[in-house]
Amino acid sequence: MEGVGLSANNKQKQNQMLPNKMRGEFTRNQRKDSEGLSEAPDLEFEYSDADKWTVELSELYSYTEGPEFLLNRKCFEEDFHTHMPDQKWAELDSVQHRAHAMRLLDGLDVIGRERRLKVARAILYMAQGTFGECSSELEVQHWMRYNVFLLLDVGAFTALVELLNMEIDNSAACSSAVRKPAISLADSTDLRVLLNIMYLMVETIQREEPTDSPEWRTIKETFKSELGSPLYNHEPVSVMLFGMVTKFCSGHAPHFPMKKVLLLLWKTILFTLGGFEQLQCSKVSKRAALGLPPLPEDSIRVVRSMRAASPPASASDLIEQQQRRARREHKALIKQDNLDAFNEKDPYKADDAREDEEENDDNDNSLEAEPFPLERDEVMPPPIPHPPSERVCFPKGLPWAPKVREKDIENFLESSRSKFIGYTLGNDTDTVVGLPRPIHESIKTLKQHKYVSVAEVQITKEEEYQKTPLSGGEEELEMCATELLYQGILPSLPQYMIALLKILLAAAPTSKAKTDSINILADVLPEEMPTTVLQSMKLGVDVNRHKEIIVKAISAILLLLLKHFKLNHVYQFEYMAQHLVFANCIPLILKFFNQNIMSYITAKNSISALDFPHCVVHELPELTAESLEAGDNNQFCWRNLFSCINLLRILNKLTKWKHSRTMMLVVFKSAPILKRALKVKQAMMQLYVLKLLKVQTKYLGRQWRKSNMKTMSAIYQKVRHRLNDDWAYGNDLDARPWDFQAEECALRANIERFNSRRYDKNQSNPEFLPVDNCLQSVLGQRIDLPEDFQMNYDLWLEREVFSKPISWEELLQ
Repeated sequence: MEGVGLSANNKQKQNQMLPNKMRGEFTRNQRKDSEGLSEAPDLEFEYSDADKWTVELSELYSYTEGPEFLLNRKCFEEDFHTHMPDQKWAELDSVQHRAHAMRLLDGLDVIGRERRLKVARAILYMAQGTFGECSSELEVQHWMRYNVFLLLDVGAFTALVELLNMEIDNSAACSSAVRKPAISLADSTDLRVLLNIMYLMVETIQREEPTDSPEWRTIKETFKSELGSPLYNHEPVSVMLFGMVTKFCSGHAPHFPMKKVLLLLWKTILFTLGGFEQLQCSKVSKRAALGLPPLPEDSIRVVRSMRAASPPASASDLIEQQQRRARREHKALIKQDNLDAFNEKDPYKADDAREDEEENDDNDNSLEAEPFPLERDEVMPPPIPHPPSERVCFPKGLPWAPKVREKDIENFLESSRSKFIGYTLGNDTDTVVGLPRPIHESIKTLKQHKYVSVAEVQITKEEEYQKTPLSGGEEELEMCATELLYQGILPSLPQYMIALLKILLAAAPTSKAKTDSINILADVLPEEMPTTVLQSMKLGVDVNRHKEIIVKAISAILLLLLKHFKLNHVYQFEYMAQHLVFANCIPLILKFFNQNIMSYITAKNSISALDFPHCVVHELPELTAESLEAGDNNQFCWRNLFSCINLLRILNKLTKWKHSRTMMLVVFKSAPILKRALKVKQAMMQLYVLKLLKVQTKYLGRQWRKSNMKTMSAIYQKVRHRLNDDWAYGNDLDARPWDFQAEECALRANIERFNSRRYDKNQSNPEFLPVDNCLQSVLGQRIDLPEDFQMNYDLWLEREVFSKPISWEELLQ
């Protein structure tokens, strides 16, 4: 306590030394800091499948790879000018372009590694848009698109996959990397060049362009179906990349450029399975095919139209503010020793009228917290009027239509019957005889809002298949990209999930550098470490940016897989989710958020002058320590906010309707961590934080609810209501403790039954196999007996046949 008091006195002395005007400014800034971020503007962030195309291209390269752009150009021009002297790529016609691309592709088949690498670099230069002949970034993008479609048309991607497979199996490179004490960029050159070309091809082709010709659109659709099917190496490309991830994490291939592998894996999944808009369309069509009513609203549109709420001030801020106000009142009005006497006077009294006015005015569900009362000697600024268009966009009322499950209606009827009549009818939700009129009305309202999910229908069907395996008929399996991917990763899915979480842990800003943690910086560290301060700063920015991009890719991969598997079949989703939970995904995400999340979201770990394609078109300015420190002028970092939202959505997916996992949130004390994340003024992020707080509110106790009323009202206004859900109180049956392990075990048993029925064709139930009743064919079957049995056959006959009395009468009966 003495240390705290000393620092406070020092602050007071420093404040007294400032001039009057500066002192007032300093005090005002201090007060603003203590009052939370209610004055901070909303973050103008639009959530999407990925960032802008140029940003996604630039994030493929680390700044340490900068010199390689010119090396790629040199390799291309040497070969190009040998065959076509005094000509430029842009001046050739399409036939000549195709001929040169085919010539380069033939060069990949040579045995010599050095020659092969030169040709691969020349192809990479083509995929990078032959930037040496371009004068603007738009021109580079135009030629990138043209060259990538050309390369795909001549069969470059197939050749690249074969080469990548060869490099993955290159045991010499793996063993030399394992022995090295420090791994740098040079160890992964071949892999990086191949992965760069593949990423540029996938990223460029998946982007929608209205100017694309019908021929290009056909090529794109063909490529999409090939990428998702087991065409390359008898498995989808995603499965091959997952194999690279596990090999890297096992320590057998520490030189693998993991950031590039993860980025390519993410974009391959995004392209083959589809993004969030396609998911929504698939969900609508699947519900229609199953005969379910349409969705009550488009969730993407609702979230985009939401406004952020002002974050509630923390308890320490409120106490500090109250103490400061108390000291000021104490000095200005009266001298007294008795603190209790002062407490009789309400320091908020003078502002009651104003607060009442604000409460009356602010009924448009914007959920803006009232600003705390200012000092009396300051002039209060007039409130900023909202433009009328903004009010039209946000109508009164709750944003989501409420939902009710069949189970909720059953529970309500059971409790009503036992209360009014004294008997129950099991799962009957139609008989309302003997129940009073208000109960009839309640049941009618509940049924109006009944929501049957695709998952519930799938679970019911699966139960029928398990009950009647013979009469139930064969299941019609749609071999879509999601199904093919699940079948591909099913045998090693637990290892894939552990590997992804290991890399996520190593890339998280909160994780400490440990000796046993994996080295994810193999494709960012240069051969020679920096010698100047400027080089060290640049490498520091590069390393932080590298980690942020890895977090972004992993969070997007996990979320996409969870969402697509859930739509395809709920038990595929549950299998993946359960292995994520077993691999400690829940505490890992909470550990990620246990940092200054505002600092992470506003981090400036990028140097725009070094980003591709800017760096290959424009002259590089001279970098200084000041310019690196200042960073860019963006309000927030898109990739970091995207990662945070993805991780919150994953956490929601894992814990929804799972009481055992909700209890994990409570046990790991997630409430204060999540509450701090509400300081980010972005509606979508706040929505998923509030959802996570809502599921555990009933477990947190009355005192927590009492002291977090602002958060409670935010949950009420922003999160969907489940009628009959007693989320704000501890009265629900689900809130009572039970054997949570049994819940997970039952789920695991259901998943295993589903996987063995659908995918394990060798393990057929022996009871359902046809029986051979013909005596001759049974005795005529050839059975191979072991050698020791054949040698001791006489002994066996003596012991088992001759020495045992046989009652033939009983045997014949």
